Amino acid sequence: MGYEQIIYEVIDQVAVVTLNRPEKLNAMTAQMGAEMDDAMVEADEDDSVRAVVVTGAGRGFCAGADLGSGGRFAAGWGTVEGTLRHKWPMDVRKPVIAAINGPAVGAGLTWPMQADIRYVAEDAKLAFAFVRRGVLPELASHVIVARVAGLSNAAELLFSGRTFSGREAVEYGIASKAFPADRVLPEAMALARDIATNAAPLSVAISKRLLWEGVGVDLDALRRKEGKLLDFTTSMPDSKEGTMAFLEKRAPAWSGRVSTELPDWP
Repeated sequence: MGYEQIIYEVIDQVAVVTLNRPEKLNAMTAQMGAEMDDAMVEADEDDSVRAVVVTGAGRGFCAGADLGSGGRFAAGWGTVEGTLRHKWPMDVRKPVIAAINGPAVGAGLTWPMQADIRYVAEDAKLAFAFVRRGVLPELASHVIVARVAGLSNAAELLFSGRTFSGREAVEYGIASKAFPADRVLPEAMALARDIATNAAPLSVAISKRLLWEGVGVDLDALRRKEGKLLDFTTSMPDSKEGTMAFLEKRAPAWSGRVSTELPDWP
C-alpha cells in the first residue's frame, strides 16, 4: 500500500515507520493515524519483521493533532474512507520501539505510550497537553501512563498538561533512556536489531502478550469509555476556548462547571 503521510521500510528485519510531515512537525491528521494503524498491521503480519521502530521525520516526533486540519482526529483512527486496516502498537506481535527524536505533544505522546519501549531526545519537549485544550487525554493513557510512571506522576502530567523534557521523561518513567537527538534513532535501531537477531520471535511474542495482559485492564473497553468522554469534552465550550487560547497565545478563560456539568458516566 502506498502511504502519503508516513514512510514504511524494512531494514535488517526491522520495520521502520516514519511520520512524514516534517514541515508541520509531523502533526497528526486522521489520514496519518489511519496509515499508522495500517503500518502496524503490515509489520504484525510480516514474519520477516522481528521488531518495529517508529520515529519522526525532521526535528520533531509529532506535535499532536493538526489544528489546521480540524483539530480533532481521535475519531478518525483507522476509519479513513477506503481499505486501511487497524491495530494498536501493543497488539503487534513484535516489540514496538518509539524513537522520540523531538517534540511529542498530545496524541504525539499518547500514541507512543502504547509502544513497548520509548527512547527519547534529551532536550525534546513533551506534553500530555489535552486538558490545556479543554479536552481529555485518550488512547488508554489513563492506565498506561499510571502503569509506567506511577499514579502520582501520571496525575501530575495528565492533570497539568505541562511541558517536560526528555530527561524528565526518563526520571518519571515515561521513557526508558534519553540520548542526544541525533542518537535516538540509531540507539533504537541497535536495540531492534539486537532483538531481531538474538531473540526467538515466538518467545518474544508470547512475552509481550503476557506483559500487556499483566496490565489487568481491558484497554479496548477503556478506549471506548475515553472516547465517549472525549466526545463530551469536545462538544463543550471549553474545547473551543482551549484551542483558540493556544492559537492566540493567551491564557484560557474556562467556563465549564464541575458542580453542574459533569456527564453521566459511560
